[in-house]
Amino acid sequence: MANETSAPFAGGHWKIHVELPDQYPYKSPSIGFVNRIFHPNIDELSGSVCLDVINQTWSPMYDMINIFEVFLPQLLRYPNPSDPLNGEAAALMMREPKGYEAKVKEYVAKYASKEAVDEAGEDTESEGELSSAGSYESDGEEPAGAMDDV
Repeated sequence: MANETSAPFAGGHWKIHVELPDQYPYKSPSIGFVNRIFHPNIDELSGSVCLDVINQTWSPMYDMINIFEVFLPQLLRYPNPSDPLNGEAAALMMREPKGYEAKVKEYVAKYASKEAVDEAGEDTESEGELSSAGSYESDGEEPAGAMDDV
């Protein structure tokens, strides 16, 4: 059963930019969404994820699978509008939940469809940065922490 908060993100595909600090795994990685997403804790233009959100849950025992299997699903399911990077998303979520959901769905359709991600990937593949880029797909159905391919 999907949590209502994650429902508007269901079916979205995002490319994720991950940067590992020198102190990793003792310091959390820097995570950013390459394609646009409308979320209170993610900067709409840069795609940066609020560091406080990552640091609150980060542990040196985690590895990259935790980012994709636990952290990102929880971020989508449980946004924290009281610690926003996107003030517009936070305000809309608190004042007009239906409007927030509609805008999230609009962004998913416009920027996070499989086709949009594939097009965005063509533009960013040649950057040549020392980083890890992965894909993340939200199905809105899995409980946080479920691991299918173990």
